[in-house]
Amino acid sequence: MKKIILSGARTKVFCLLASVMAAVTFASEVSALPLFARQTGMVCSACHFQHFPMLNGFGRAFKSAGYTMMGAQEKVEGEGLAIPNTLNMAVLATAGYEKTNQAAGIGSKKTTGDGAFYVPGTGGELSLFFGGRVSENAGFLAEIGTGGAVAGTTVTAAQSSAKLPILFEVATSQFKVTEGTRVGVIPFTTDDHGASYGFEVLNTGANVVHQMSGTPGLNGAHSAALSAQQYIGTDGSATGLAFVANNTTGFINLTKYDQTGIAGGALAVLGSTYVRVAGMFDLAGWDAGAGIQIWRGNSAVAGASTYADTRATAIDGQMQGKLGVMPVGFYASYATAPAGTTNTYNIDPAAAVLPLAVPPLKMHGTATKSAFNISAEVGVIPEKVTLGAAIRFGKSGVKVGTASNASDNAIMLIATYKLAQNMMASFSLTSASGQYWDAAHQNALGSGTTTLNLSTLF
Repeated sequence: MKKIILSGARTKVFCLLASVMAAVTFASEVSALPLFARQTGMVCSACHFQHFPMLNGFGRAFKSAGYTMMGAQEKVEGEGLAIPNTLNMAVLATAGYEKTNQAAGIGSKKTTGDGAFYVPGTGGELSLFFGGRVSENAGFLAEIGTGGAVAGTTVTAAQSSAKLPILFEVATSQFKVTEGTRVGVIPFTTDDHGASYGFEVLNTGANVVHQMSGTPGLNGAHSAALSAQQYIGTDGSATGLAFVANNTTGFINLTKYDQTGIAGGALAVLGSTYVRVAGMFDLAGWDAGAGIQIWRGNSAVAGASTYADTRATAIDGQMQGKLGVMPVGFYASYATAPAGTTNTYNIDPAAAVLPLAVPPLKMHGTATKSAFNISAEVGVIPEKVTLGAAIRFGKSGVKVGTASNASDNAIMLIATYKLAQNMMASFSLTSASGQYWDAAHQNALGSGTTTLNLSTLF
């Protein structure tokens, strides 16, 4: 393998629901997509903890090597060439039912307040993935979102993403560098995963791809209950360059980016900066990790001729292991986004749908938006059935009534059932409460969201 040498150096109600669960859109980019299973010759569970999209230690290693690992698949080899003999692809399709307590629709214009079914390509996700090994030190992954969007459902637009990890292994003979250390750059662009899409391996929602449930829920209700980063809104469009150093003990990601993606179709000036530092370690037999994220700067916004600030900070941690024979995961995150008239990560999600509210709702929060989220998931039938729960203690950043920074708390319950390693049925229930949820916000967003979903990868 080519190397370079540095010169200086993751109740009862559940029982009833599990029995009727026959059918949440999970995050788009999964490190053991069938295209990678074909490339490596390994089953999906080799890379995932309990179920997709959660990563285990091996899944982190595969992703950290830039998708270059090969297995049983034959290669086309020559001088300076070693690629799979087949361009590997995969399809993601989701279908399900979602119901909220937001205001019901009027006439033929229905909302999830009425209850709504979605199918692949019409409300549900229908995405095509391709990629894999490019060379010894480079890989590629692209997602093409297809199908028509359905307003008021979990999937509101066809989203696309792409990345090209170029990561070189550092020689260890002359320097005290951990075996398997890789350094390099990852050019990327995404319509919906945010600046952390370039590189992330923890299951805390530091990137929306990797969290306990990939089902976002209407207006991100489920994701925002699982992850503080997702509550303040760190997903969205981003194009940038991620400069990464990683090994089994952790990683550093310094990214320059702006807030445009594939759909935006604009050249990137990269006015914003994202910094991520995370460590992975053994904690009394548990696979543990912790880290910090910082977003700063000001950059172009997708679909607009304006610039917006990107200011937020987050800390997070996880523990994955077993209690007896049952796999268990614990996850925690805290994030904060200061007030500002243009801060992308402090926005009232109801503003866009309540432009005529009296008084008018401001798009950006007038106080610091923050959240502390904790969640846990137990494999009650290992590799088959999981039960989980999450809780959020949040501050919306929005003035509601006499509250200058209205509270926005939530409880989430989730159950998953694997019909096969690449087919998962799930039930997600999120109930929010607090000063933020006055009549206007509940009618616009729904403080209660229930989703039944079937995700299929092949």
